[in-house]
Amino acid sequence: MRKPKVGFICIHNSCRSQIAEALGRHLAGEVFDSFSAGTSIRDQINPDAQRILLATHGIDMVSEGQWCKTLQELPRLDMVVTMGCGVRCPLLPCRWREDWALEDPTGKGDAAFLQVIGRIEERVLDLKARLSGRTPMV
Repeated sequence: MRKPKVGFICIHNSCRSQIAEALGRHLAGEVFDSFSAGTSIRDQINPDAQRILLATHGIDMVSEGQWCKTLQELPRLDMVVTMGCGVRCPLLPCRWREDWALEDPTGKGDAAFLQVIGRIEERVLDLKARLSGRTPMV
């Protein structure tokens, strides 16, 4: 059976969506494939997101091949997760969509990043449980 492809979408694809892709790969890679993209991408992944995710989870997003991607660079997705930035993705057909309503921590200090990373980790683990059939998709 093929693993579902989950796309984490945000405007700039530099912070929240990149963190979700990285945590999805590390915490739920056996259940679903993780991708991220943005509607108006930045030149690089947020340096604070890189630094803090490396310090807290040992994940080096850039060394593991992550980069800021446009929606056109995504494969066909089974699920689209928006990060809470009001992004509409009409060009991304999928079977399931949800919004995680996460505040952008950019420019708000390490505590804000740690809070968002913690929330993303919880949601990735919840999504893993739902997609593996341990809890229902609501």
